[in-house]
Amino acid sequence: MSETRRVRIETEGQVCLVGLDRAEKMNAFDLQMLRELSEAYGEFEANPELRCALLYARGDNFTAGLDLAEVGPAVAEGQVLFPEHGIDPLDLAHPRRTKPVVCAVKGYCLTIGVELLLASDIRLAARGTTLAQMEVCRGIMPFGGATLRFPQVAGWGNAMRYLLTGDRFDADEALRIGLVQEVVELETLQDRALEIARKVAAQAPLAVRQTRMASRLAVEKGRSAALVSLMDQARELMHTQDAKEGVLSFLERRKANFKGK
Repeated sequence: MSETRRVRIETEGQVCLVGLDRAEKMNAFDLQMLRELSEAYGEFEANPELRCALLYARGDNFTAGLDLAEVGPAVAEGQVLFPEHGIDPLDLAHPRRTKPVVCAVKGYCLTIGVELLLASDIRLAARGTTLAQMEVCRGIMPFGGATLRFPQVAGWGNAMRYLLTGDRFDADEALRIGLVQEVVELETLQDRALEIARKVAAQAPLAVRQTRMASRLAVEKGRSAALVSLMDQARELMHTQDAKEGVLSFLERRKANFKGK
């Protein structure tokens, strides 16, 4: 197996930058790249100093999708795709990520690219991005979360329009159906995504994580399930040092200095 890294990890303050780095293959995912992305998410999750991640791609394209010649047989044989010490970047298998991820896509964003986008929390696309969930064109079906999340995010008709045809669509259509929150010019994509990630990282980390978890519970288990634990979660946060700091900073009219405690 090649020793060349497929995924690069950098930190900028409290933001973890996770870069897909197989540009010569249009960032197509082979088994090594899947493993390295899982390990990168694991490092991000385990580091208490990192509060938000930015998933992006080096080169012209986010990803051309899975390298089916290698990944297809592995999936068919039931191989485990992600290492035990990693985190499933598609947010399907346990242990699951608890911290937020901002995702910025450009160029081609195909199959697993759309699924990584759907698995993220805040999503941006560069103008001119081409997206597609084209598994049905290859005689297979999406298995990285698109069948679970696409209808939920975009509505049944919009999701089926692309899941069942495999048609390509652009960034403006992705914005229309709710797949992304912003469409920006290519030259500003990285800066804008990093700006949002920094803003998330600047908030109280315990509050951010609890807010995300409560929202995810409501989406996945329903309103009633989320309501059961809602007040307990809120009260727990009210007893943290960060909550006290938040009130004090408000009274003193200054920026809060959150510690995650």
